[in-house]
Amino acid sequence: MVEAGMPRMAARAFGALLSSPEGVLTSAQLSEQLRISPAAVSGAISHLVTITLVRREGEPGSRRDRYRLHPDQWYEAPTSRGARLVRWSDALRDGIATVGPETTPGRRMTETLEFFDFLRDEMESLLSRWRAHREEVLGPTGPGAVDDG
Repeated sequence: MVEAGMPRMAARAFGALLSSPEGVLTSAQLSEQLRISPAAVSGAISHLVTITLVRREGEPGSRRDRYRLHPDQWYEAPTSRGARLVRWSDALRDGIATVGPETTPGRRMTETLEFFDFLRDEMESLLSRWRAHREEVLGPTGPGAVDDG
């Protein structure tokens, strides 16, 4: 995961959650298991929450948080990127209007915009094929399904 660009502590925390029986751990459990400080856990979890691989929830009967793998983490992460692609596309359109579409930077921005638009259009088809494949291979819930309770 680190070689793919994920920060080291976030990768370690994600690995711990992924390998835990319930897919849920508290900050103290992560800190103890990974032998890292609470601050390192906080930074790692913040990153994982931002990229929608993990969600933060209250621990029942306590004021502490616990961290749960998102039930469809591999679906949610790219889906949330789609919203970012829309924002980036809007910024690129503004940039193209500012520098002019016929300038070298404008052509570069136009190509980037076309790529982002292509990705966004293809994402839904790809995710639909993934859901069908997952159900065919793993059944309706698959092993990644986590009780939202």
